[in-house]
Amino acid sequence: MKLISWNVNGIRAALDKGFLDSIRALDADAVCLQETKCQAGQVTLDMPGYHQYWHQAEKKGYSGTAVLLRQEPLSVRYGIGIDEHDHEGRVITLELPDFYLVNCYTPNAQRGLTRLDYRMRWEDDFRAYLTGLAKDKGVILCGDLNVAHRPEDLKNPQANQQNAGFTPQERGKLDELLNAGFIDTFRFFHPDATGAYSWWSYMFHARENNAGWRIDYFLASDDLRERLVSACIHPEIFGSDHCPVELVVES
Repeated sequence: MKLISWNVNGIRAALDKGFLDSIRALDADAVCLQETKCQAGQVTLDMPGYHQYWHQAEKKGYSGTAVLLRQEPLSVRYGIGIDEHDHEGRVITLELPDFYLVNCYTPNAQRGLTRLDYRMRWEDDFRAYLTGLAKDKGVILCGDLNVAHRPEDLKNPQANQQNAGFTPQERGKLDELLNAGFIDTFRFFHPDATGAYSWWSYMFHARENNAGWRIDYFLASDDLRERLVSACIHPEIFGSDHCPVELVVES
């Protein structure tokens, strides 16, 4: 089973940049999108053979997630059941026979770290949500988690230690999630890879110079370890300031 995750930074903009051709070429069983930035009815994706699930933010043109899935899920949940967190369209959970697939767009701590305190509450509540799911069956989490975990996961770690996405606090929360029984699947298969990024600023020719960050992930609960087949990043695919990331699991 091939899974794709992609922050499209506005699905309407992505559609004008070859999104459908890229997704069809990837030929995935599940496509998880973040930062769709649309409201209900604003976009219709011509993707026959896929069930589509959309979770919009209440604020127009902001956040939002979607999942395209070939297999009809057993159940679908929107949000994590906590009112403080469930107004921005950030989480969709699909229950499949063997695992939960959770698509997430993690809140950004923002310039000046103005939202860092909220981000810390989110991290604790979201980790509790995931570990609760994992008591029932395996969990695969994907999405833009808005954190580069290790110095190897961004081009300029020294210059970014107090910037959103690479603060000790945010990195520490990802440590806590991994220590709670989850695997960073890209590092599982590529433990020493450098220069492997999934997001690049639109400024300063960052993508041309590969001055990026790896902030898009597939995490899998440890009980799925033996079913992991491969994980990769697709920097050759354009259409957003992020590129798609991929996980293949035995179905």
